[in-house]
Amino acid sequence: MVKDLSVGNPFKVLWLYSLPLIGSVVFQQMYNMADTIIAGKAIDDYALAAVGASYPVTMIFMAVALGCNLGCSVIVSRFFGQKHFAEVRESVSTILISVAVLGVVMTGVGIGIGSPIMRLLQTPESIFGDALAYLYIYIGGFIFVLIYNVGTGIYTALGDSMTPFLFLVASSLGNIGLDLLFVLAFRMGVAGLAWATFICQGIAAVLCVIALLLRLRKLGGDRKPRLFSRQLLARMCIVAIPSILQQSFISIGNLFIQALVNGHGELVLAGYTAAIKLNTFLLTTLTTVTGALSSYTAQNIGAGKSERVAKGLAACCSITGILLVPFMVFYLAFPQTALLLFTQDVSGEAMATGVQFLHMVVPFYAVVAIKLLCDSVMRGSERMIPFMITTFSDLVIRVALCFIFDPGMGMGPMGLWLSWPIGWSAGAALSVVLCLFVGKNRLIGLAGRKRKTIS
Repeated sequence: MVKDLSVGNPFKVLWLYSLPLIGSVVFQQMYNMADTIIAGKAIDDYALAAVGASYPVTMIFMAVALGCNLGCSVIVSRFFGQKHFAEVRESVSTILISVAVLGVVMTGVGIGIGSPIMRLLQTPESIFGDALAYLYIYIGGFIFVLIYNVGTGIYTALGDSMTPFLFLVASSLGNIGLDLLFVLAFRMGVAGLAWATFICQGIAAVLCVIALLLRLRKLGGDRKPRLFSRQLLARMCIVAIPSILQQSFISIGNLFIQALVNGHGELVLAGYTAAIKLNTFLLTTLTTVTGALSSYTAQNIGAGKSERVAKGLAACCSITGILLVPFMVFYLAFPQTALLLFTQDVSGEAMATGVQFLHMVVPFYAVVAIKLLCDSVMRGSERMIPFMITTFSDLVIRVALCFIFDPGMGMGPMGLWLSWPIGWSAGAALSVVLCLFVGKNRLIGLAGRKRKTIS
């Protein structure tokens, strides 16, 4: 159901709103990790490395989808908070048309540059064929990934986090079932994993859009909405493009890191692939939950209740803290158990690499959570310049240190892992300062006074 986030106790509102989002991201990561688990367990560590080698490239595409999700949802949330329902419907149709065109363009570009990028990343020849096949099939279905992610972003902008959760449960279970069928029964190998994702994402995208359009018809409005609005598209781009760039540049930075990891051989790559999946699972969960704060912020500012934003930030800090503790304990106390989800290498180089990575980055998860929370408030209030500054600071520091520590200082993989906490810490410090203390819309001083409704 559609829910107004500008009324009620902020902690209760955000917690109830976030629960389905947490469930959604768990299932989302379940079927993302299913490819890696089945590759490592049902095939071998070389298949695991093949999936991992294509992962940074697929993450660039996923970053665009997530950036569109986060950016477009802010504008829809703002109009919904203002009760401008015609503009809500107009925004949704504009978004769907725009991302369909974007999906077609990116699919064509991806098919054209896929092989050269994999060569540029120094992908080992022993896994190159499987890695490229997985990448091409994924790119072929990217338009479904994009439409589905934007559709779920619109649902959450309307305060409905349950419907996307139900879609994702069905899609995730179907994807895992097809993974097992294609790999174990049909012996399709790594390509079978990609085809399973292609099919399930396609079905989920079509059903999500149909259900969304039926839902929007019930909103009504004071006028007949246009099918496409260039003015609304321009406004959404102001928020969406920085969100896309944020996610994309992080993924591009990871490409440089991936190239360095590839140079250490297949087993280090396999261990890194397993550990980065665990890392991504938690960070994606945090991004989704903190992204709820963007919708909350936008709705409340749209409703003229800016004083509720600081309370929402405090509430979301509590929610993320509750999420972080069990993950951090599990990853630090039982890293081998967690990594055995992906690799058969119980005591070899792949396992040692994964454990080393987790021990280095996990203690800093609370730091990156703080950064994500502050970034979400800035995005929800459309403060995109400071939002971009914090993103670039983290990325530039992290990538630069990788190249300094690994080949420059001869620290090997340990130097690569060390760049994560340093970059996160610098980015988080900057996010806190810009969110709380800098600019006329800074959060310190905002509580207790109302802003005029922004149209």
